[in-house]
Amino acid sequence: MVREFAEAQLRSLGYRVLVAENGPRALELIQKHEEIDLLFTDVVMPGGMSGRDLAEQATKIRPHLKVLYTSGYTENAIVHHGRLDPDVQLLSKPYRRIDLAKRLRGLLDAGNSRRQSRQDNQQ
Repeated sequence: MVREFAEAQLRSLGYRVLVAENGPRALELIQKHEEIDLLFTDVVMPGGMSGRDLAEQATKIRPHLKVLYTSGYTENAIVHHGRLDPDVQLLSKPYRRIDLAKRLRGLLDAGNSRRQSRQDNQQ
């Protein structure tokens, strides 16, 4: 139910969405679909793999992949002593559609501006 809600929100914002029921399936999709720009994952997932584990493996496959975590509670996998690990983007549940939209756009735009900057420097 939570996964379906997130999918509906993302689609309503105009994003193309691939959905995986667990971490191993998500990794299969990431390997197969080079066009994936962002991974939106819960910190706690079914199937024995955490969102942090998924993100680490996914960014090995796609180093420029952006990752946005969501969680309903503080989880030691990404938060230590009340602080997020460096470079971790977390959207706490419950979140509003506008907050999801802003966080996604910010992450995707940041990646595009860095990519464009690298391309400009190579010319």
